[in-house]
Amino acid sequence: MELAEAKQKFIEAWGKLGSEWGINRTMAQVHALLLISAEALTTEEIMETLSISRGNANMTLRDLINWGLIEKQHRAGERKEYFYAEKDTWNIARQVAKERRKRELDPVLKILDELSKVEGDATNPEFITFNKSVTDINKLAKNVDKTLDTMLKAEENWFWGSIFKIFK
Repeated sequence: MELAEAKQKFIEAWGKLGSEWGINRTMAQVHALLLISAEALTTEEIMETLSISRGNANMTLRDLINWGLIEKQHRAGERKEYFYAEKDTWNIARQVAKERRKRELDPVLKILDELSKVEGDATNPEFITFNKSVTDINKLAKNVDKTLDTMLKAEENWFWGSIFKIFK
């Protein structure tokens, strides 16, 4: 397989994987392109490579910047903007975990904390079932939050070493 074909295959696979995780396919493909590009790319280069519209490219690049996965660069004497992706996979994983935590886990934890304070008849089977379910889910979500917190603060070698100790 030639490099050009391999790059295209990676971009397609990353796009499919991203959509499986609930991320827009184009966003994942732009991220993939920037991940495997040695140099920062312009919006036009991204549009041409992926055959996407300017509007789609601009919106996607803005989203990737908001996620903290890419950065915008300016070059002296040029009006074009260049975009560059973080290449360190550990930093990428931590950034994605941080954003997903903020967007998904934090709101759920807030709701579960609120729901765990619901009062009711401790002999009512409906209340007992509701309370147990909410308490158990809240406990799990808080454990996930603690694990994410550990991951976000940890160095890669320490984190994976700790995880592998658990499974031995």
